[in-house]
Amino acid sequence: MARLVSTVFVTLDGVYQAPGGPEEDTRDGFRQGGWSVPYGDDDFGAFVTEVFARPAAFLLGRHTYDIFASYWPKITDPSDPVAGKLNALPKYVASTTLGEPAWAGTTVLRGDLAKEVGSLKERIDGEVQIHGSGALVGSLLDLGLVDTLHLLTFPVVLGAGRRLFREGSLPTAFRHVAGRVTSAGVTLQTYERAGDPEYGTYALPDQP
Repeated sequence: MARLVSTVFVTLDGVYQAPGGPEEDTRDGFRQGGWSVPYGDDDFGAFVTEVFARPAAFLLGRHTYDIFASYWPKITDPSDPVAGKLNALPKYVASTTLGEPAWAGTTVLRGDLAKEVGSLKERIDGEVQIHGSGALVGSLLDLGLVDTLHLLTFPVVLGAGRRLFREGSLPTAFRHVAGRVTSAGVTLQTYERAGDPEYGTYALPDQP
């Protein structure tokens, strides 16, 4: 059975929108795209290479899929650690509007998200990786289907944009399993789902 592993870039205020370029995602009038680029040092590249060494398949949201499909098929070097895997391995995209995909190896998941992704996890061994796809990740977190979350937090506040953990997200506890900080100050933290949150109080007990 597969583990569903999500890698998401976020700002300090939780924005995931358009990390890679000004025109990547301008929905809702967003004009601050490309905020992750100044922090792309060797440490960051090494982490991305490590992640892309492990997938058995990919699951993407429609918007991220369109971005990837317009770029990665053009990188034809099979030794490229990212393009080599994205172009060769099965890709699944959750969408009710995507027609016949042109990117080889793509299957469109059009049905109930919980059933489709649950079935996908059952029939694949290894990691099914989600990259970006913040809205999809949020939905899968609420469904309890994400097993591991690589949360890459960049030292910048934008004050606007789509946020990963939106109001009304399902209360969830995570266990920290790995982490480091790049020389540019990006925190690379890995969490595994740990069930429901636990609660307590710092108030002093009643005195007799």
